[in-house]
Amino acid sequence: MFTDMVEEAGVAVQSNQFLVVDHDQAAVLDPGGNLGFNELLLGIGRHYPPQDLTYLIASHADPDIIASLDRWMTATKAQLVISKVWERFAPHFTKNGKTDGRVIGVPDAGGRLPLGDTELWLLPAHFLHSEGNFHFYDPVSKILFTGDLGVSIVSGEMARTPVRDIAKHIPRMVGFHERYMVSNKILRLWVNMARQLEISMLVPQHGAPIVGTAAINGFFDWIEKLMCGVDLFDQRGYMIPTSQVAGLTGRVLASRKTV
Repeated sequence: MFTDMVEEAGVAVQSNQFLVVDHDQAAVLDPGGNLGFNELLLGIGRHYPPQDLTYLIASHADPDIIASLDRWMTATKAQLVISKVWERFAPHFTKNGKTDGRVIGVPDAGGRLPLGDTELWLLPAHFLHSEGNFHFYDPVSKILFTGDLGVSIVSGEMARTPVRDIAKHIPRMVGFHERYMVSNKILRLWVNMARQLEISMLVPQHGAPIVGTAAINGFFDWIEKLMCGVDLFDQRGYMIPTSQVAGLTGRVLASRKTV
């Protein structure tokens, strides 16, 4: 787990990247954007030759997930694993032809991806928060990588410290989940699936891991009751705006031409 590849000056959100190695194969989960590419490449090199990576696995297609795709396609021979929903959008992150024959589109039902002598499970997590979205379960370590679910807004240093008291941790998660998760219905469906797994740790793409049976079950209990996304919106969220956004002056706007 790499937690501090992005300099923390308030410019970009803290994010985590993950390297999973099994025998002669390796995968990077949610490799991230350009801000942390160089540091991440060096960090991976301490554990595995980055040019020999087997997979780049993306939970969805947000810029903090795969904006660095062009550089990964150049520096490695890895294949990109991403939802079929985003399969034809991913090439927009690269130069023409870079992804040819190198994208594995995952169907909505997910699947089990061979890695070394074992496999990674690609679990459906659609609308949490992306239309095409997957979480990744490692059956060896029992870690569930949860993308944007379980996110907490903390520093890179704090993200290295596992959470065992979920009640104290919820204030760091609630605002993000209320806005970025689409609805309580989807959360409940996901929890019903996740409770069937043997999980040692929940690790999100931003913030600290959640460790231990009590904390993991507490997280499940919290999110399956959480109202979020469209549950919280009403007509007040869809009104003709009257306030001005700070930006260009009216004089400059009047002289601008639309082509």
